[in-house]
Amino acid sequence: MELRQLRYFIEVAKKEHFSEAAAHLHVAQSAISRQISNLESELGVELFEREGRNVKLTSIGKIFLSEAEVAMKAIEHAKKQIDEYLDPERGTIKIGFPTSLASHLLPTVLSAFKQKHPNVAFHLRQGSYSFLIDAVKKREIDLAFLGPVPTDDPDIEGHILFTENISALLPINHPLAERQSIRLRDLRKDQFVLFPKGFILEQIAIDACKQAGFQPNVSSEGEDLDAIKGLVSAGIGVTLLPESTFHETTPRFTKKVAIETPIVRRTVGIIIPTNRDLAPSEKVFFQFATEFFSLLEQYR
Repeated sequence: MELRQLRYFIEVAKKEHFSEAAAHLHVAQSAISRQISNLESELGVELFEREGRNVKLTSIGKIFLSEAEVAMKAIEHAKKQIDEYLDPERGTIKIGFPTSLASHLLPTVLSAFKQKHPNVAFHLRQGSYSFLIDAVKKREIDLAFLGPVPTDDPDIEGHILFTENISALLPINHPLAERQSIRLRDLRKDQFVLFPKGFILEQIAIDACKQAGFQPNVSSEGEDLDAIKGLVSAGIGVTLLPESTFHETTPRFTKKVAIETPIVRRTVGIIIPTNRDLAPSEKVFFQFATEFFSLLEQYR
């Protein structure tokens, strides 16, 4: 079994078409057909069902695809380890991040890192909480910034960088907008603007309201921070957001108000896989990020 056979097989499985796979790989279709045939002969099974010009994976082909992708990722990681061992200052790091950390935290740490390590490249991927955890496990990304930091997943090692409060964001004409702080229960009769169900910030808000003794009346939803803040600015409702999402200013026509009780917080940190070692450039970045935020915390 050859490495190129696995590459050809995976590409044909994705395209479900030999000629399209050949065009994408810049090789002759006959070469791909021959290598796939050799692979099937060696394995003693048919990996594809031919349907005219298209092909479909057989049941055993689907199983083989899953394992072949794992094998290719392991080989790619091994090659990356070697390349970066020779020159750790020229690696590429695949970093995941959620929308709540995109506006300030991520640009701050990346720009500081690039000043010291200008030749290290980044491939950035935004995603939901569960997506980022799965992507780290599957080696689709190398590490991810996340909040809150998971503590009960054996395949993930979480490192807390800091802890931040969750605050209420109110329309500027809200009766409580002039207060320095409120009890969360004071908002029990308000309409809430939250992320859709399944988003971690939605779950944090729901849990906080339940802790305060009520179920929030969710009137509107938004899938990103700008949408949530815009709806609050328009007077549609109130919301709960982490401090880092405000940075230095709050949106126009809104007021950020601290929550006295219950104390609502989240941890923010980096997650890395437990089933493999970080590549040299990843280790350099991980160490830099932990020291960077440790230093920031000393001045807070």
